[in-house]
Amino acid sequence: MSLDESSAKPHERLAALLEAELAAVKRVIADRMASEHAPRIPEVTAHLVGAGGKRLRPMLTLAAARLFDYEGDHHIRLAATVEFIHTATLLHDDVVDESARRRGRPTANLLWDNKSSVLVGDYLFARSFQLMVETGSLRVLDILANAAATIAEGEVLQLTAARDLRTGEDVYLKVVRGKTAALFAAATEVGGVIAGRSDAETRALHAYGDALGIAFQIADDLLDYGGVTETTGKNVGDDFRERKLTLPLIKAVAAANAQERAFWERVIEKGDQQEGDLEEALVLLRRHGALEASRADAEAWAARARSALAQLPEHPVRGMLDDLLGYVVGRLA
Repeated sequence: MSLDESSAKPHERLAALLEAELAAVKRVIADRMASEHAPRIPEVTAHLVGAGGKRLRPMLTLAAARLFDYEGDHHIRLAATVEFIHTATLLHDDVVDESARRRGRPTANLLWDNKSSVLVGDYLFARSFQLMVETGSLRVLDILANAAATIAEGEVLQLTAARDLRTGEDVYLKVVRGKTAALFAAATEVGGVIAGRSDAETRALHAYGDALGIAFQIADDLLDYGGVTETTGKNVGDDFRERKLTLPLIKAVAAANAQERAFWERVIEKGDQQEGDLEEALVLLRRHGALEASRADAEAWAARARSALAQLPEHPVRGMLDDLLGYVVGRLA
């Protein structure tokens, strides 16, 4: 792959550097998602995997191993493991959220059914554990198994906190750490573990992935409301229409007066949304500085990730991982 360094985005430059390894990961995924007795498994998996996406999570595993010039092949299996875990959670998420679109395409549960999505997700989780075991590392197994449990815990916590205006930023952070940051952190950490690095270095990798994942999710929450400006190019309001309590909304609710709180109770808790309500929500978010405050939080998490990176050896990959942070929060400009 050849990309113009001046125009390519950081994740594209990282993908170009890791092109051969990503191709190997793709081959492992294709091989392990096959099923002799249940052809629906590769059909459903291929539909989601083939929809694209940045592949950030498996790239983090490969990048961490490259950062330490790892020469084995276990990082390929682990990157495939991470992608299988991520794909399984997406299949399950779409059933829980009753989603109809994913990456611009109909969801698997819409094309097939909920049962197929849940069971194929379970199959991919099982495959991911087979791949972990093949590395022969109990530490890797521990890290990724803990991440899988944390993801499920975050999903359940979100169910109990969803559409409840009493949900605060502390609960939001727990949900984000579960749903998003746990796999970012584990993906990065196992790359260092398989390369045989020190505890201090693998802790720094974990801290980087954790902070990157949180910054990434906050940025996505902001982009759903148009970011701080109106020039992001992303459709505004999906989270509002789905009544999701993301960080900007939580901040606005915390600062609301009685009249504003009544508005939030109607549109979020009761789901009584009318024409013009999204525009009113945007007015309230701006009035209380919720968008700017959320962006500041994303930048603070990016700064934490940079501090973790600074503990790792000088390497071109380290610079790319730093650039990735800039891109995540830079989308909000």
